[in-house]
Amino acid sequence: MILHDPNASAALLDGIRAFIEPAHVRTDADSGLHYGRDWTRLHTPNPLAVVLPGNIEQVQQLVCYANEHRLALVPSGGRTGLSGAAVACQGEIVVSMERMNRILDFDPTDRSVTCEAGVVTEVLQNFARDRGLYYPVDFASRGSSQIGGNIATNAGGIKVIRYGLTRDWVTGLKVVTGRGDLLDLNRGLIKNASGYDLRHLFIGSEGTLGIIVEATLNLTRPLREPVVMVLGVPDLDSIMSLYHIFRNKLELSAFEFFSELALRHVIAKGLHRPFEAQTPYYVLVEFENPDGRHTDTALSLFENCADQGWLADGVISQSQAQAQELWRLREDISESIAVYQPYKNDIALRISRVPAFLTEADALLTREYPDFEVLWYGHIGDGNLHINILKPADLDTVAFAAKCGTVSEQLFTVLQRHGGSISAEHGVGLLKKPYLHYTRDETEIGYLRAVKQAFDPNGIMNPGKIFD
Repeated sequence: MILHDPNASAALLDGIRAFIEPAHVRTDADSGLHYGRDWTRLHTPNPLAVVLPGNIEQVQQLVCYANEHRLALVPSGGRTGLSGAAVACQGEIVVSMERMNRILDFDPTDRSVTCEAGVVTEVLQNFARDRGLYYPVDFASRGSSQIGGNIATNAGGIKVIRYGLTRDWVTGLKVVTGRGDLLDLNRGLIKNASGYDLRHLFIGSEGTLGIIVEATLNLTRPLREPVVMVLGVPDLDSIMSLYHIFRNKLELSAFEFFSELALRHVIAKGLHRPFEAQTPYYVLVEFENPDGRHTDTALSLFENCADQGWLADGVISQSQAQAQELWRLREDISESIAVYQPYKNDIALRISRVPAFLTEADALLTREYPDFEVLWYGHIGDGNLHINILKPADLDTVAFAAKCGTVSEQLFTVLQRHGGSISAEHGVGLLKKPYLHYTRDETEIGYLRAVKQAFDPNGIMNPGKIFD
């Protein structure tokens, strides 16, 4: 809802201040800019206000009030998203969960933790580590992303090949629906065959069905002495050959790739090349290596692959510190290219179909972007590819996005033919909404709309995201 009458806006916000402390109902420009956008920069934030509830009761009151007055709400976590799902540019009220940041319970028998939605991912990871356990959903934005946002986008990251997505670790959710009802879903159970599991509707819903306020998450044991290898690879086909042979001989916790062009941006920020040779592509492999028992296998694989011409050089970490430095070559890419305002495609395919798609997509992008720098990287071990097109400094942002959107239509046509998805882990939000039909047909989208109507009949929850 966009309010043009300042008096009406002030009165409505005074109504919110009756149940949420006035200091936590903000209307200043700095708060609007800070809380009204995510990592995308294609839309100008323009929220009516930013509200920071401190407990579930206040969230419920806010949703009920928004229904009564037809106020649009945009749930906000760490705002590290890349699809525009947390952008408030149409006079909405941003609902920040950062005050609801407590870890509420830990059960060592169940190996589970219950926390509020505003807990930062790295805080939860550290909490688990201090108790000899591990929360394995991991990505470069761990220091600012929040658990509620991770769940709302079904976050993936760098360990999916072994541990799966956020969905695989959520055993319970408390959510306030778009109707204002509080649902306590699954309650941490491993088995629960008592009808529809509504928990999974909210995982990946991007705040369009309600607001996640609390979660129960499973933990696991930590990786035992993980070792990292970085390998220089001559071509895209060789990457898949390496994947097959390493996966068959080692239990991998990560299999990432990035291009030489991406590596150059990271090096420009102060990191060092992993080895002297320069190759078009690089693969990062991580595996457990307790007591060094898999070192000989890894070195043997390296020699065999080199003999086949699948790699030109490589390095294996000798310490935890070196492993972390090698990881930075992959994890620091997004930060190193942020200044170029990249247009991002985050796509997914069945792993078996990656090689054929890569061949077509690479030819398409080379042809359509002769003057743009195109960076490839991603979680190729789970079929997730990131394509980043860097904006030239002298090109207008709107014109750049329009050009990239036209090419995306062609790219997604190829992707559709290979049975892929337009979004692997970044969600749909505003940016990928025009392309949803490449992954979901109209019948399926109709069912999605019906689900939205059931949980949010007045359309107040993150309107305009995923679909109109």
